[in-house]
Amino acid sequence: MQKVTALLLIGCAVLAACSTVDCPLNNTVMATYKLTGTAAPLSATLTVSTARPDGNDSVLLNQAQQVDSFSLPMSYSHPEDVLYFEVRGTTQTLKDTVRIQKTDSPHFESVDCSPAMFHTITGVSSTNHAIESIEINNPNVSYDTSKAQFLLTFKSNIN
Repeated sequence: MQKVTALLLIGCAVLAACSTVDCPLNNTVMATYKLTGTAAPLSATLTVSTARPDGNDSVLLNQAQQVDSFSLPMSYSHPEDVLYFEVRGTTQTLKDTVRIQKTDSPHFESVDCSPAMFHTITGVSSTNHAIESIEINNPNVSYDTSKAQFLLTFKSNIN
């Protein structure tokens, strides 16, 4: 009887140890943009879109107001993402193109968890109509949202 009880306890312990899977609660991988400079938070309206492979545009951020930071998804299979920033003030609308070069690496935690794609940012550039500068603050894009990947400064004369 003692052997049966001991085997049951060991079996329960083994099953309990194998059943705990630490899947992340939020498995969305997003790049975070933190606004800096005198124009933060941005008083103008900001819309960010991208071109999809089928040729249509996809709006990622729609008419955001009073933002000081925002997060956007990154593509899974392209070495470069192209984003279109439209900044609409009271008297003018300015458009900029941001190009982000990156490498993609699949991230797999367990068979029970959804797969994810992590990214390493290798370069960033932009036109400078509304954007004064954009720089890489943290090149690693993963589940960690504690540190912004990009520091984005808009020109102070946007109204």
